Amino acid sequence: MSYIDERKIATLKRFSELQNHLTKASEIVAGTACVYATGSFGRLEAGDQSDLDVFIVSKTGEIERDSKKFMVNQLSNLDTILVKAELIKAINVLNMPKFDADGKYLASHSIQDLKSHLGTAKDDYLNTLTGRLLLFLESRPLIGEAVYDEIIDEVIAAYWGDYGDHAADFIPAFLTNDILRLWRTFCVNYESGRRSEKGDAKIKNHKLKHSRMLTCYSALLFLLAVYKIDGTVSPERAKEMTKLTPTDRLHWLLQQPSFGELHPQILELLEKYGDFLKRMDQPKEKLRDLFESNSKEWVRKSYEFGDTLFDILAALGKDTKFFRLIAV
Repeated sequence: MSYIDERKIATLKRFSELQNHLTKASEIVAGTACVYATGSFGRLEAGDQSDLDVFIVSKTGEIERDSKKFMVNQLSNLDTILVKAELIKAINVLNMPKFDADGKYLASHSIQDLKSHLGTAKDDYLNTLTGRLLLFLESRPLIGEAVYDEIIDEVIAAYWGDYGDHAADFIPAFLTNDILRLWRTFCVNYESGRRSEKGDAKIKNHKLKHSRMLTCYSALLFLLAVYKIDGTVSPERAKEMTKLTPTDRLHWLLQQPSFGELHPQILELLEKYGDFLKRMDQPKEKLRDLFESNSKEWVRKSYEFGDTLFDILAALGKDTKFFRLIAV
């Protein structure tokens, strides 16, 4: 069994334990909202030191007041607070790390937010770009799974708005550009940290060049492969992609005989990623010391990982309009 598989099994067990402590929260959101995990728990690769990253997303409904119609969240503000309290209580009971930045990123949005801000300047500073893209790229429903599926369908519909007129040869340009936008946002956000001499910033940059990179580019690999197989990318294929973790998408590529020449490189990429996960699963103080004493080697490994991923992407996209859209 590979280290990636070991981590997946362990994460699923912890995920189930967490869900067992969220029965009250599940009752609160029933039919109105969902809570989904992202980060290492969403990717099913959480280690002993991993914290929980979640988004709360509410369905919306129309109400009329003073002869005017308004869209309101079906999960009220007070119920949102109760759900957050239940999440905090659950991770305390299970002795999991506290929410990052004192709960600053324990975000809540509406499905209307995720759709209406798509492509706008507000998308960045309201954090809806991150919430929507991570929903697509590395999420797993913690509670409210039926609503989670509804929200994914609605967001896919927003990205696939032109599909009806181009069903035979549809390239998901809008989604692709948003994925690249998210990746570049990650890179820019980490740049100031990279210049810092603090060990934590360097370690975050190392994670950027592995887990964040794979999250974004495994999706592009999947979409490119589907385009080459089908000559188009349907909403159903997009939904299929959201059900796979980043490493699952690599395993999916290994099951496609038409890409057999790339299988050795894909297996190499998975091996490199497993090594990365093993390196990172250390207490913070020890990880800092290990990074400082192995800095040059770890930097080399991060570049080798990126080079291998690029080689697969370039080979898979060769002579396609889709790859040209990614590159230029």
